[in-house]
Amino acid sequence: MRADKFKVADFHCDVLSKMQASPDINFDNDPRLDVTAERLASGGVELQCFAIFLSTNRGKPSFEHVLGQIDLFRQKIVNTDGLQWLQWKEQVGNRLVGAPPQAMLSLEGVDGLEGNLFYAQLCFELGVRFLGVTWNYANWAADGVLEQRNGGFTEKGRKLIEWCNESGMLLDVSHLSQTGFWELADLSNRPFIASHSNASAICGHVRNLNDEQIKALIAMDGRMGLTFYPWFVRDDGKARMDDLLKHIEHVCNLGGEKHMMFGSDFDGIDTWVEKLEHPGKYPDLIEQLLRYYPEDTVKGWMYENAASFLSANLPSQVSKP
Repeated sequence: MRADKFKVADFHCDVLSKMQASPDINFDNDPRLDVTAERLASGGVELQCFAIFLSTNRGKPSFEHVLGQIDLFRQKIVNTDGLQWLQWKEQVGNRLVGAPPQAMLSLEGVDGLEGNLFYAQLCFELGVRFLGVTWNYANWAADGVLEQRNGGFTEKGRKLIEWCNESGMLLDVSHLSQTGFWELADLSNRPFIASHSNASAICGHVRNLNDEQIKALIAMDGRMGLTFYPWFVRDDGKARMDDLLKHIEHVCNLGGEKHMMFGSDFDGIDTWVEKLEHPGKYPDLIEQLLRYYPEDTVKGWMYENAASFLSANLPSQVSKP
């Protein structure tokens, strides 16, 4: 099978925060973006997840800023001529030939919810389907991975977990502290993902997952999105595609062949894996993978593992109140 015929799912990009900072950005083909509509099409990306990330450059995170990025997503990404909005499990794989790619919304760090679960409910009603609990530092819900105290969830954070389990909002542990990871594994009755994290056994960056965390994700039938930020791929930050394959092989050796996907972090990074600078390069990555792995396995990593998770865990439109 030709590489350009593979479907791709990418679980993390930061287009929306760039758009909020520069409202004149054109999603179709703006050179200021890594991820554009043109590059998604040329790379065979069938599903792209867009993160709502509130940069500290805009001051204290607020729910108003969250709403601003949701509005940008509605106006510039999933408008009449744009991508198709994926919100419900019934939409996964239910596609017409030639349909535009699907797009999902996630929230990277709940700081902008201001500790208010009503705001979380509004995000769900407005189409957000994944919550990353923290960015790198502490917020009202939990500690991020760069907090030296390595704390877990606050009382409000535990209530957030409970609400997510009840509502159908899915959780993302990329950026969460190790203590928080294990608390969430104990408290959640639903599987979660790490949308953009690699294996710390291969690259020691603090944001990567250790073997026990990866095994826990596998055991709960969660998903791990390998990311393309060079500093998460190789310790010296000078990464090529072959270096990414070392993470893939390591996760496979832990039993995670059916649990891997990709979360590029495009538009959230300022250096790139060589020859993997934007989603239009996905066919090159696929060709590299096919040199070492069977076609069905590569199909799983590129799209099917992500799709099976969404089919099982997204809320149902049929049963919604």
